[in-house]
Amino acid sequence: MNQRPQPEAGLTVPALHRWNAVFWVLLGVVPPAVAVADAPGTTRFPVLALLAVLALSYGAVGLFPGSPALRRRTYLYVLVAGLGAMSYLLNGGAALFVVTLPHFWIYTANARAAIALSGLAAAGVVAGNAVRQGPDGEFFTGNVLFTLIGYAAGVLIGLGVNRITEDADERARRLRAELENARLRLAEAHHRQGAADERERLAREIHDTLAQGFASVVVLAEAARSSPETDPARSARQLLAIENTARENLAEARVLVGAAPRSGVATGSVADTLRRTLDRFTEDTGIGVTSELPDVSCDQQTRIALLRCTQESLANVRKHAAASAVEVVLTASPYGVELEITDDGCGFVTEDSRGFGLHGMRKRLAELGGDLTVTSSPGDGTRVLAMVPTDGRG
Repeated sequence: MNQRPQPEAGLTVPALHRWNAVFWVLLGVVPPAVAVADAPGTTRFPVLALLAVLALSYGAVGLFPGSPALRRRTYLYVLVAGLGAMSYLLNGGAALFVVTLPHFWIYTANARAAIALSGLAAAGVVAGNAVRQGPDGEFFTGNVLFTLIGYAAGVLIGLGVNRITEDADERARRLRAELENARLRLAEAHHRQGAADERERLAREIHDTLAQGFASVVVLAEAARSSPETDPARSARQLLAIENTARENLAEARVLVGAAPRSGVATGSVADTLRRTLDRFTEDTGIGVTSELPDVSCDQQTRIALLRCTQESLANVRKHAAASAVEVVLTASPYGVELEITDDGCGFVTEDSRGFGLHGMRKRLAELGGDLTVTSSPGDGTRVLAMVPTDGRG
């Protein structure tokens, strides 16, 4: 037989143990005590004393389910001897034996021990009855038959309950294993999702900073190379712009790899930050920019998001729009901060756009609870509207 749970494990059903105790007292202890109430003292006192010993022994174990194994075994041996003595004193202890049978299954470690000890108790009841009857008495009395039938039924019921318990334990073990596997899979999925989110964040940061900076360097370098002698002053300005852009890219790269604090990105007010970006754009491309940039209070994350949206929109204007003018308007509303960037370029079909830049802007704004609206059509220019809720931040 497999090892059954120790009685401590049975503490998960304390109500069952309490009902068993009530059942045992009412149907096992009380009837013999009532039966000997009018019996001679030679019978009454030993029976009452024996019942008291059994009740106290059971209480020492039943009231303390976490009792040591030695105490439980001692109680069961006392129970075996007490049932045999009760059978001798009353000339019939089958009822008390049957009512007591669950104790052998509750307080033993496995089914084999329960069968053996309950069988020993049945033998004690039969032996007590036989001694009481004497050598000339009838052996197979109703008490003996009831005891043997009760023992057989107890074994069958005990094995059935034991099998049900083992099946339930096995199902519980499988369920725990499945839950643990599900927890591990969920943790692994969270880890993979976290890694994917971090890769996407890094890709967005690289696209919005380093890639745009390198694109500016390439454009400026081509322009500077085309007229180093015809317009040396312009070439010098372009070389200075290349140097400044390279320095900014280096600073951004140090931030991305953790070698510099993020607090150094987009410092100052959002209006000042955007003005510097627009001035650089005009200087590098020669495209005229008109702007309305009032001092708007917002937190660092919002300033960075608006700056990245501006940089990406201006990069798209430079690379794709063939525009001659750009208008940038920053507005504070009761709901948040809005940034509108409009150009008079060639426009495009927004549904056909699959670029990483627009996706990155939408993702960045969505992380702050904002959204991005892009309105454009071929020949009509492009309007980019970024909105970030402030929620009292600033």
